[in-house]
Amino acid sequence: MEAVANNIDSISKLISDREFEKLGEIFMHMGAREVVYIIDHLTKEERLELLSQLPSEVAAEIMEEIPMVQASEIISDITAEDAAAIITEMQSDDKADLILDLDDIDAEAIFEVLGDQEEKSLRKLISYEPDTAGGLMITEFISVDSKLTARQAKDYLRTNSDLFHNYSIRHLYIINKNKNLVGVVQLIDLILAKPDDQVGNIALPAKSYHYNTPLEKLLGFFEKYDFIGVPVIDDEERLIGVAMRRDILEADAERVAMEHLETQGIVGGDEIRSMPTLLRAKRRLSWLSVNVLLNILAASIIAFYQDTLSSVIALAVFLPIISDMSGCSGNQAVAVSMRELSIGTVRPSEVLRVWIQEVRVGLINGLVLGLLIALAGWLWKSNIYFGLVAGGALMINTVIAVSIGGTVPLLLKKYDIDPALASGPILTTITDMCGFFLALSFAAAMMSHLSGI
Repeated sequence: MEAVANNIDSISKLISDREFEKLGEIFMHMGAREVVYIIDHLTKEERLELLSQLPSEVAAEIMEEIPMVQASEIISDITAEDAAAIITEMQSDDKADLILDLDDIDAEAIFEVLGDQEEKSLRKLISYEPDTAGGLMITEFISVDSKLTARQAKDYLRTNSDLFHNYSIRHLYIINKNKNLVGVVQLIDLILAKPDDQVGNIALPAKSYHYNTPLEKLLGFFEKYDFIGVPVIDDEERLIGVAMRRDILEADAERVAMEHLETQGIVGGDEIRSMPTLLRAKRRLSWLSVNVLLNILAASIIAFYQDTLSSVIALAVFLPIISDMSGCSGNQAVAVSMRELSIGTVRPSEVLRVWIQEVRVGLINGLVLGLLIALAGWLWKSNIYFGLVAGGALMINTVIAVSIGGTVPLLLKKYDIDPALASGPILTTITDMCGFFLALSFAAAMMSHLSGI
């Protein structure tokens, strides 16, 4: 890492000396992680200077590696001409993602300076829903007519070698005169084929997906088959792109990471520490300020039972254990529901079925956890009633927590509310309130048996 830190100083010096040709050579030989690290540690002015002055193909490779939030910030701050030159060199799925991340004014400014064909192609790409085959596919693929011979197909590849140089090519996609997908030919099969064999005759059948196919179904395909990509077709079954395994897995990982950030109260998209401080604070406060009010509700339960708590002060030690353990159980249920929603194994209408399944688990886990905490309380204070208060509260609250954790994401999804963002605060508040209420109300009912604790 020290070597990388030294590179940052060297690169800053090269930027100030305007040695952009040398910088281009350096970045071309860097690994992806080192590129991301260095770009993040440059000043905003250095990033803008670097990306606007480097050759557009080098700048495009850098933009494809760095976080989208950082890439869109850079594109927004450079001229539309420089931005268009960089975007033109990017891979189709990356350029579409970048345009979608810009505001409408910046995006339209770039469209105005793009060539007509590039603009038309890019507008078509961004019209597809993001988490579908169309939104995730690349359009850099090679297709040839089924009537071509193996010799003609190889001649076609050689003639266009400059165009295909950066393509991820292992297959040729075979189409008919209407551009409908006929099949696929592996390059090794093309090389070994007799020169006069028609590629349509040596093609293998190919599975394809409509551009509206959701991410979950594509994930299922790549889990079942060890393919590097799957063809994407339009309404007329014409080949329009290829959904690559790496892009599908990356999209799923990004979605999971985003959902995790939202459950932690970081809303509004990706956050990286090079973003403006006020923007980062605003994004976090939008959830934290709501959480303050929710926690006040939970604290009001304690205030209501303050006389009971002052009489059984030892219970204060167990209150956070009861709420935290129940919260952990609830979060497990949330995670399972979120995962099942994402892969399509459960629907928002199946609330009752999910609730019954979670109650079964909650009763078993609640009983075990309740007995453990009851035993701990009994051994600590040598009072069986104290153990029963703590253990009984944890047992019942665990059932409540898994009931909420399992069903709330489905209910929120049903009413088009983001379950990743709202499930956490709802679960935390209710489990805290119920845990405090159960423990303190049980203590109040057994006060005659808890004196002296």
